[in-house]
Amino acid sequence: MTEEIAIEPIREDHVESFHRALDTVSRERKYLTFLEAPPLDSVRAFVKSNIVEGHPQVVAVVDGEVVGWCDIRRNARETHAHCGSLGMGIMPAYRDRGLGRRLITAALDAARELGLHRVELHVHADNPRAIALYEKVGFVREGVARDAVKIDGRFIDAIQMAVIFG
Repeated sequence: MTEEIAIEPIREDHVESFHRALDTVSRERKYLTFLEAPPLDSVRAFVKSNIVEGHPQVVAVVDGEVVGWCDIRRNARETHAHCGSLGMGIMPAYRDRGLGRRLITAALDAARELGLHRVELHVHADNPRAIALYEKVGFVREGVARDAVKIDGRFIDAIQMAVIFG
């Protein structure tokens, strides 16, 4: 069975499905700094803000349901407005299908069009699949924040990575 997975800019009608996907990945307690999704109203405000302010946010959609996402938020301060911060996630059943690369490439293309010069992220050091993906699309390791994350009593280093558009 081959499902058609569309990559598209997020729309307001994706909010509830995106919230469910965010909650699912958050509750894995491995990849995100959320341990559960924020309240639906907060997620709705985040998505609306991204749409209104032109922050790149793309979603992977199967049969109308969001199964993955990638967003890049431009820094609000004038001195850092050339930079954006990337966040992404993919539902467990849709991993290892090249979806991460499709999502991040679409978001980075949109960030370039927006005029961003730098996109940065933090990734848990114990997430080798994500690190490999980020390196494949051009991100470079810039440093390690030791014990930056604590989940269930366990400390995890966070690797800072960035890509600079030439």
